[in-house]
Amino acid sequence: MPQEAAQSPAGLARSAGVIGLATIASRLLGLVRDLLLAFFFGAGNAMDAFNVAFRIPNLLRDLFAEGAMSAAFVPTFTRRLATRGREDAWRLGNHVVTALILATSALVVLGIVFARPLVELMAGDYARVPGKLDLTVSLTRVMMPFLALIALAAACMGMLNSLRRFFVPAFAPTMFNVGTIAGVLALLPLLTARGVDPIFAAAFATLLGGGLQVAIQWPALRREGYRYRPALDPRDQGLREILVLMGPGVLGLAAVQINVFVNTWLATGQGTGAVSWLNYAFRLMYMPIGVFGLSIATAALPTISRHAARADREAMRRTFSSGLRMMLMLNVPATAGLMALASPIVDLLFRRGQFTQGDTAATAAAVLFYAPGLIGYSAVKLAVPTFYALKESRTPVVVSALTVGLNVALNVTLARVMGYRGLALGTAIAALFNASVLLWLLRSRLNGIDGRRVALAFGKIAVASAIMAVAAWAGERALHAAWPGSSTLWRLARLTTVIALALGVLAAASRVLRIHEFNEALRAVFARLAGRRQSAAPPL
Repeated sequence: MPQEAAQSPAGLARSAGVIGLATIASRLLGLVRDLLLAFFFGAGNAMDAFNVAFRIPNLLRDLFAEGAMSAAFVPTFTRRLATRGREDAWRLGNHVVTALILATSALVVLGIVFARPLVELMAGDYARVPGKLDLTVSLTRVMMPFLALIALAAACMGMLNSLRRFFVPAFAPTMFNVGTIAGVLALLPLLTARGVDPIFAAAFATLLGGGLQVAIQWPALRREGYRYRPALDPRDQGLREILVLMGPGVLGLAAVQINVFVNTWLATGQGTGAVSWLNYAFRLMYMPIGVFGLSIATAALPTISRHAARADREAMRRTFSSGLRMMLMLNVPATAGLMALASPIVDLLFRRGQFTQGDTAATAAAVLFYAPGLIGYSAVKLAVPTFYALKESRTPVVVSALTVGLNVALNVTLARVMGYRGLALGTAIAALFNASVLLWLLRSRLNGIDGRRVALAFGKIAVASAIMAVAAWAGERALHAAWPGSSTLWRLARLTTVIALALGVLAAASRVLRIHEFNEALRAVFARLAGRRQSAAPPL
């Protein structure tokens, strides 16, 4: 098969723009989903129970399906495409899908059977509130099949991304949010009328969303020529390679899940609402990660994998460095903006229905301490798959284990001093540590990552973002004093005005500091939002 041309920075930016557009739709609908849940359930016992119950299949999903499997599958599938063609790659896809169906089905059954001890292990303090532990167990059993659905969705996503079909897999999470929103609205009155706890509407709606996430990707795969046929050949070299790569990945992610477990366990001991406050805050913080971080990483990974298959380290270095700088140009301002405007953002989005003023202040505090980790999370999403493309899966595992140890130590210590806010801060510090170590180690693997250029770009955008944050904070206080209205319209007007002011200050500071990377990254990633195609862009 003829070699494909290396993806230019402009091509990477266009691919990231496609993914970013789909991801923006997903994140916006995800926000609507969270607003809906906050309106109906607030941050009370039922919402705490739902969040812990949903976290259990999510832990298993990250461990066996979407996390280690995806990181091992995409480079292997891409390599098979590049060296043997589509027919052979489709056979590998069938082996992987069949293995996922068998493995996740077994895990779903085990999760349903052992739901009570799992919940008692993760949230034993819920037993102090009458009915809360039993409710969490029941919700866990309802939502366990989500694991199998999301595993299939991850396999479809991996195959489509390897074919450089980015929009549909990036749009798939949108269908999860659509299913959840529609399910809650449809089921809530029905279950309430029958005397069933309304929170079960959210649980059943989660399954609907998971099914839609698979359904929207399947036609796109069929158009590419994929036909699923049950097959499982343990002797297939590609399948064995995926399993070998997954081994250390599962161990590394197991360490991460230990950290998630410890965080959940600590949060459940912080009283009613803590789990929900942290969940709302993390979801809000995760929006820019998905739009800027994940979209760039997803667009870069197939290209990095192709360069790795040809042992072209120089091309890998250029693609990785370009993606990293693009991430920094967009995520550093997003971090500063979230920290400066955490309170008015949470107030505007969530304060209504069952979500009280106290919930608003608590969630905003969690956002403030989570936000610095945004940069770390985004960089890790690019760095870890790069190690996998190099067939070096043990390194991120070791770094992950060190990060988990640091995170657990920080969270246990900070939770005693700062309560639930300490959990957010400890998580952010650990994410930055994880990213820093991985980037330092990648330097030797890729013969450098343009470190001087990356550091200079980071320093400039950090200064510009700090100026923007000060302007945003001061502007919000001044506008609040001038426009003291508390209606949703007044709050929206104030926040919109402040954000416009902040973006103007950021643009001016970027021009004064001559941050060319910021202007190019912004123009390239969002060109599609204005309906334009870039035919070329200067190298980043």
